[in-house]
Amino acid sequence: RKNTKRVPSFRKLLRTSKIKLDNKLKNKQYKQQSAAKKYRKEQKKLREAVRDAICRKPFPLEECKKKQVAEKWEEEEEEDALPLDMMDEDDLKLMKDLAQKASFLTRDLSSNEPVHIRKRKHEDVIDKYEKVPRRMQTEPEKELIHLLPIKDKGGIIPQTMEKPVTSDAQDDEEDTEEMEEAEDFNEEPVPIVTPEEMAAQRRQKLQERKMHIAALASGILSEPDNNIKKLKELRAMLMEQDPNVAVIVRKLVMVSLMEIFKDIVPSYKIRPLTEAEKATKVKKETQKLREFEEGLVSQYKFYLENLEQTIKDWKQRKVKKSNVISLKAYKGLAEIAVKCLCELLVALPHFNFHNNIIVLIVPLMNDASKMISQLCIEAVKKLFKQDKLGYASLGVVKVISGLVKGRNYNVRPEVLKVFLHLRIKEVELQKDSEDIAPKKKFMTYKEKRKNLSRMQRKWRKAEEKLERELLEAEASESKEKKLKLHTETLNIVFVTYFRILKKAQKSPLLPAVLEGLAKFAHLINVEFFDDLLIVLHSLITSGGLSYRESLHCVLSAFHILSGQGDVLNIDPMKFYTHLYKTLFSLHAGGTNDDIGIVLQCLDVMFARRRKQVSQQRALAFLKRLSTLALHVLPNSSVGILATNRVFMQTFPKMDLLLDNDSQGSGVYLPELDEPEHCNAQNTALWELHLLQRHYHPTVQKFAAHLIVGAPTEGSGALSLDLSQRPAAELFEAYSIKGMTFNPPVASVTPRRKDTFSKMDSFIDEELNKQLQQHSKETVVQKCLDFAKHLKESSLL
Repeated sequence: RKNTKRVPSFRKLLRTSKIKLDNKLKNKQYKQQSAAKKYRKEQKKLREAVRDAICRKPFPLEECKKKQVAEKWEEEEEEDALPLDMMDEDDLKLMKDLAQKASFLTRDLSSNEPVHIRKRKHEDVIDKYEKVPRRMQTEPEKELIHLLPIKDKGGIIPQTMEKPVTSDAQDDEEDTEEMEEAEDFNEEPVPIVTPEEMAAQRRQKLQERKMHIAALASGILSEPDNNIKKLKELRAMLMEQDPNVAVIVRKLVMVSLMEIFKDIVPSYKIRPLTEAEKATKVKKETQKLREFEEGLVSQYKFYLENLEQTIKDWKQRKVKKSNVISLKAYKGLAEIAVKCLCELLVALPHFNFHNNIIVLIVPLMNDASKMISQLCIEAVKKLFKQDKLGYASLGVVKVISGLVKGRNYNVRPEVLKVFLHLRIKEVELQKDSEDIAPKKKFMTYKEKRKNLSRMQRKWRKAEEKLERELLEAEASESKEKKLKLHTETLNIVFVTYFRILKKAQKSPLLPAVLEGLAKFAHLINVEFFDDLLIVLHSLITSGGLSYRESLHCVLSAFHILSGQGDVLNIDPMKFYTHLYKTLFSLHAGGTNDDIGIVLQCLDVMFARRRKQVSQQRALAFLKRLSTLALHVLPNSSVGILATNRVFMQTFPKMDLLLDNDSQGSGVYLPELDEPEHCNAQNTALWELHLLQRHYHPTVQKFAAHLIVGAPTEGSGALSLDLSQRPAAELFEAYSIKGMTFNPPVASVTPRRKDTFSKMDSFIDEELNKQLQQHSKETVVQKCLDFAKHLKESSLL
């Protein structure tokens, strides 16, 4: 029914006095309070009535008169009793009806009160208790079940029911049968099983379980729609209770279910049905598909919960009450559970509960167990590499950022290093956007007028408009989605990096942060460049960084300046000076691996910024790098000489160092740390002559190539295999980590030394006579007395 009551207008409210409005409001509030009060009273009465009905036990109807009164009534009945044959049928029927009424039998007939008198409000509790009929002692107690009371006009009627009691004979028979079975069980002797028989039984049980798992798995894979119940049966085997085979069976079931889900899970996310969709009638095929999807999602959820519980039990060192599996075996189960979760993380990034798997896996990347930590890190790396759109990457980055902040930056550096595998590159974004939006050629207006009628032109115009909208929507939506996801992901990564730079500069995470900044520096907003360069320079000058970390600082700074930083007027001379000063910290020992970062720095600092580099600076670095090539490993020497080749081909007048004559005034100062003022033009690359005699053949080729001026053609030119590869790639290609040279180094035969025929030619004649005389004497064995000098001193 529609509410016809109109809301008063604003003008009417203005005309109404304030007192009247207040009175209306008070009346309304009073009515609401009285209605609520009345409702509370009714509820209270109802609760009291129910409580009274429950507390009051109903008893069978008995005579509540004293014994004397009972005997008197018996005598009167005997005197006044009439045989039933002499009673009229109507009287007999009336007596039966009256006998069924409790009030007729229990009330005091001598009292003049009416039968249905109302209870007084202030009746005493003791009077109530006294009016309850007494119970006979001889009658056995009956157990009653209290049911819900019934309310009618007269009040609340309690409802009860007698509890059914089994006969004593049946109980005795059951007891005797149980005793006989127990005796028979006790009489059977316990068989003694040898260890060989136990092993055989275990193998047999294990084989049976394997066959059962294989049968269930093959049935599910053959017809997933019809055999979804078998999936539940297979999942129930995760709770195997036989202690002999429980561990192996649970591991097999975990791996089997993981492979099954990878095969039968659809390529889309299953959403729950709404109430309207459930109420609508659909085809049988659609209903069957809905049931399959619902069962699949529920079983997948239960399976993930089982894996999570297994890992939690192992982490908390908690054993179940059944004690089927020992605490030691839980570690193996947990490792298999983590492997299954990692596989599902990589294989099913589009399916339901993927975010739940991420929340489980990311904290395990910082686990104390190295194996589990490595498994999770590798899985996240694979996920980053194959994630093209960026949904899964964004979820993982969010959880990692929260983990780092929640643990107060006390996590492994490997956790942050996974950010380096994110697929966020400017080139890929442009390429993807071009591929997604293909250009479609539409007809011009003249072509339409020439080839189509008026109606055809009208239809064609509508079709082209629709096609344009579809193409624009598809391309722009996917492109915008991808750009938005990548932007959000990078923002979270940079927030994590900047937070560590600001609050935890002495943390072991700093190298990973600097490495990440070096990779993604070209994507940082220009507004942060000045502050970031100041922070990087302060870190270098603080002296608290290792050499590798300072190299990452330099690399990050030049990545920033080589991208969007070209528009900024910043002189990075302090970074050039730092690298030049610390080049001689490298050697053939532990710092040899850092030369790869040095080669990257040199490529960004000189090859990409050739117009901003002076000739003096280039000459100084060329001379120092040639000196460095003498005392590093062969792969480092090859990389350094390849960089020197780029220097000689990129910058003019580098052949000054191949001439012995000095150019200009001054003397070369190799100990000076300023590349602009060390007078490198007044020296020569004498190191190349030493490198020509190096034991590694590739180093010899590069040295000979540089001595003749690094020509691109002619007899002194390098082969294509060496000339077209960058220095960093050559450094990795000629690595000797496998303790072998690439290519193999020829063995050098030692020179034969001249031997003398006469060994006595160097001995003096007198010394020779003494030696011969001594050798002819017979040696007499005497006991050594080490305390001889002590005895002599005591005698003195």
